[in-house]
Amino acid sequence: MTAGPTYEPLDEVRRLTNFSTGRLGGALADHLTNAGHEVLVLRGASATAPLPTNATDVQSFGSTADLRTRFENLSEQKWDAVFHAAAVSDFAFGKVFVRTLNGELMPIHDPTDGHRAGECRKLSTREGSLLAELLPTPKLLPMLRGWFPQALLVGWKYEMDGSRAQALDRGREQLRDARTDACVVNGAAYGEGFGLLEATGALQHLADLSQLCRALEALLRGKA
Repeated sequence: MTAGPTYEPLDEVRRLTNFSTGRLGGALADHLTNAGHEVLVLRGASATAPLPTNATDVQSFGSTADLRTRFENLSEQKWDAVFHAAAVSDFAFGKVFVRTLNGELMPIHDPTDGHRAGECRKLSTREGSLLAELLPTPKLLPMLRGWFPQALLVGWKYEMDGSRAQALDRGREQLRDARTDACVVNGAAYGEGFGLLEATGALQHLADLSQLCRALEALLRGKA
């Protein structure tokens, strides 16, 4: 189970992250543990929701690259299911530029030089206007089938724009593209509750988090 946000460092003290709290993933982890499953939670270091109270193990991750490494290491073991509820950043910092007096942009940090963004010294406002490049991060969900070929794989699709039907269509695209078994659709576009899409074409509307946890646990038992 993954929960909470990743973060992508700009320098030694600043980060790019999102508003995910890790609440949903923590609640699902507790529900599955109470149902008799052994649950490992990979939890974003910036998550603000209370820690899962009953999970078998809770480990922290930081950046998208860190979470990817943890997946790769865990793929050496057999897992019955992977519930990927973490909110992974879509972007990480690339080059950082300062604008010179003559208006030119001069790079002051370049991740391709072998140094990660978080290793960059603290950037000072005395340097003037800065321009930071945002680079797309690798999508981890489509990689899960290669790492965990026999596991039940469940992804999340949080959509802000469009209608419920459009949000569900994007969830179906995720199922096809990532070769997952199920997709949980939520967010402002979906509206109240959750939509649980399965690769079989089945769709359930679940009114609240409690119903969602029960439905996902039923999927897991059906996979066993």
